[in-house]
Amino acid sequence: MAIRLTMTAAGLLLAFAIPASAQDVTGTWLRDTGASKVRFTKCGEAVCGTISWLKDASGPAKLGQRIFYDMKPAAGGKWNGSAFNPEDGKTYSGTMSLSGDTLTTAGCVLGGLICRSVKWSRSN
Repeated sequence: MAIRLTMTAAGLLLAFAIPASAQDVTGTWLRDTGASKVRFTKCGEAVCGTISWLKDASGPAKLGQRIFYDMKPAAGGKWNGSAFNPEDGKTYSGTMSLSGDTLTTAGCVLGGLICRSVKWSRSN
């Protein structure tokens, strides 16, 4: 009986631990074009993303520039906040969604009617 209870408790702990780690967006991500990397870290109760590497540093994006702000968890591996686009210097309503080792970020205008998405993969 004690062994069965211990195994059940361990199974429940594992069941809750796996989704939590699967939804962890912190770390470094490589843009699908290979042009940049962004490091996502906790910033208070939210997640923020800062440019950590650029293939070509002669453009408008700068190392250390924060481009994702106040990304707060929503349901099912999604976050909502703000996204800054260094190419046009504007800040947009931002969303992120995580599926496995693929992160999709989007900047939107007009209440989410028009969005531009970018795919990212985990990087070391």
